[in-house]
Amino acid sequence: MITKLLLVLKKWALPILILYALALTTVSLVHLGGMPSLGSSFDDKIFHFIAYFLFTVLVYNYSRTKKGTYIILISAICVIIYGIIIEVLQHVLTSYRTLDVFDALANTLGVTFATLIIKFRNKLKLN
Repeated sequence: MITKLLLVLKKWALPILILYALALTTVSLVHLGGMPSLGSSFDDKIFHFIAYFLFTVLVYNYSRTKKGTYIILISAICVIIYGIIIEVLQHVLTSYRTLDVFDALANTLGVTFATLIIKFRNKLKLN
């Protein structure tokens, strides 16, 4: 059962990744009426952290179907660069969004946390 699920996930890794990237790009560049409140003063940063955590997992999930070394590191770097590009595009392309260094930091923390969990999971899997 788990083997079949893993094969399905492997087969659909690229389409899922593309859809998520398109959704993340769209949500990052359009004017949103309002985000749901989590009850803290830094809800936006929590959303950034979660979004980029998931994005890192999806990029890694797709990347591991390919051969190569340093897949985790390359996946993380690609997602961080993507996040920086989105922040710059928010500043350049929109009048209702701004480049926010703290958003980029929240993105990077999400990427870092996902990377650490993936590395830890892989080490447990090897033992």
